[in-house]
Amino acid sequence: MSHIPYESLSEKLIGQRIMLIGGAGFIGHNLSLELARLGATVMIVDNLMVNSLIENAFTQDQDPVQRTAYRNFLHDRFSLLRAARVELRNADARILTDLGRCFEEFEPTKVVHLSAIASAVDAKQEPGLCFDLQLITLRNTLELVRATGQKINQVMFMSSSTVYGDFEGDSVDERTFPRPEGIYANAKFMGERLVRTYRTQYGLGTTVIRPSALYGERCISRRVSQMFIENALTGKPLLLEGGGDGRLDFTYIRDLVQGQVRALALHSGPVDSNTFNITFGNARTIADLAAVVKEIVPEAVLEDRPRAADKPVRGTLSIERARDVLGFEPEYTLEDGYKQYCQWYVDAWRRAQRETNFA
Repeated sequence: MSHIPYESLSEKLIGQRIMLIGGAGFIGHNLSLELARLGATVMIVDNLMVNSLIENAFTQDQDPVQRTAYRNFLHDRFSLLRAARVELRNADARILTDLGRCFEEFEPTKVVHLSAIASAVDAKQEPGLCFDLQLITLRNTLELVRATGQKINQVMFMSSSTVYGDFEGDSVDERTFPRPEGIYANAKFMGERLVRTYRTQYGLGTTVIRPSALYGERCISRRVSQMFIENALTGKPLLLEGGGDGRLDFTYIRDLVQGQVRALALHSGPVDSNTFNITFGNARTIADLAAVVKEIVPEAVLEDRPRAADKPVRGTLSIERARDVLGFEPEYTLEDGYKQYCQWYVDAWRRAQRETNFA
């Protein structure tokens, strides 16, 4: 039980105008829906480029059922956002004037920067796009916030647990010095450094969030949690490198959103700046993940593979700071949250199969 009741945060969010840059994605649309439910006025600014309806429709090597399922996930995102009265502007945050017009129109009091390429694998393939989406958009955001003269009381930057690099022990906390490897992680760490520099140089109130191994409804980013259940449904093996002993701090999207909302509602202004791990706070093995899939789809095939030499060594992210400062208490264990997600995915996949066959 949290020492700060969650629903009490609504009174702190009513009257806040919160802009989510790159907010039409998996994390952003879930956060937008919850902020709107709690009384905030929300605008999403997104160029609809990454994991978009157009990209999904024209991917040549995609299975027809998968294409239909992903299209449904994306449509459902927009339907839910529209019903919640979340505003959406199709604008490119890489272009300062485009983003500036959104700032002038909406006059936000808080800004959440979520713009990023979808995954470390994609970032390695397209490093230039990774830098553009994560760093050019962030520079523009910070410059526009700076120009308001502290009318915007908080900038939240969505970083990543990948900034820690290989874990030297079983767990890390926010005092652990980052050792990022690869394009994606280094771009995230550069973003953190840029945010902190603007805080010290210009007095911005800032919050850095480090999530880990997310899963949840309407995700099409093809994280391992999604690919395992999808492979099980299509007869493909679930690959367990090193027997599946790799550990990740799997986190249900609802727990991440709870932590984000707390960090936004409890922020006290320009003097307030912090970095939070927002995860479940207990790493589990890939084999544990596969076991949940096997429970939902008994015919799932598990296949051992040698461990890749460059596979990162991960573990638990301590959430003690978020617990103490924000009253953050995650609710969904892997057996509860991931099982619920897998059951949802099975229903969504069967719906896509019916629609594809009917078409």
